[in-house]
Amino acid sequence: MIQIENLSVDGETYTGVKIDTKPAPIVVISGKKGFLMCGYLNMEAVDKTGALAVSISGVNTFDDLLNKDVMKISVKASESGVKEGMKGREALKFF
Repeated sequence: MIQIENLSVDGETYTGVKIDTKPAPIVVISGKKGFLMCGYLNMEAVDKTGALAVSISGVNTFDDLLNKDVMKISVKASESGVKEGMKGREALKFF
């Protein structure tokens, strides 16, 4: 099953995409300039494209992505001021 949902976070609208896979889903929240992604997705590939992104591990839902700590940061996200340990919802402000 694929779930696509508009999410309102601190007055801004983002797009959430969740793909049910086993043993855990793939979860992404996308903004205008970048995205939050689950740990399944590859940060090296993100850096090759120059995307603004962060990785958050151990997520199953959009709420998990928003409320857990950022574990990995793309080069572009780091240059924009995103820091490891921020909550996903804090990192979204840069996206």
